[in-house]
Amino acid sequence: MLQEKRKKLEYERLVLVYSDELFRYALWLCRDKSMAEDLVQETCMRAWKSLEKLRDNTSSKAWLMTILRNEHARQYVRYRPDMVDLDLDMLSLRDTDNDTSPDAFALKQALNELANEYKEPLLLQVIGGLSCEEIASVCNITKSATMTRLFRAKQKLRDVLRPDEDER
Repeated sequence: MLQEKRKKLEYERLVLVYSDELFRYALWLCRDKSMAEDLVQETCMRAWKSLEKLRDNTSSKAWLMTILRNEHARQYVRYRPDMVDLDLDMLSLRDTDNDTSPDAFALKQALNELANEYKEPLLLQVIGGLSCEEIASVCNITKSATMTRLFRAKQKLRDVLRPDEDER
């Protein structure tokens, strides 16, 4: 009974502390609010079922991000999209939920131009606040590869966003 209560308290702490960051990461992965909510819910469910596998509480954030990333990939294994004709009049070109300033637009464009191998570690660091070790664990790469990808991602963004600095 005491063990079950401890498990429940630990689970509630994890969800309370990391749910916002999990949602932001899920939203970045799938770019759809309802799908991101489903991903977070599925991640939390899987975390509850396998909470005893979490050996070190200091790595709980990376553990949850890994579960979320794997669940996102699992959805695409099962997913078979229907082909539909798009009615361009129905598409709204106006983005009302996000910063639409020229700087924000330039940053979004620069991020979209980054290869995923650079973009994902950078967003895990910036949005998720993960350490290099945690990012390496989530992306299944070495810590040195993580550091290299982070450096290159930042360099590529700097080159795109501030091309004049190279001339100094």
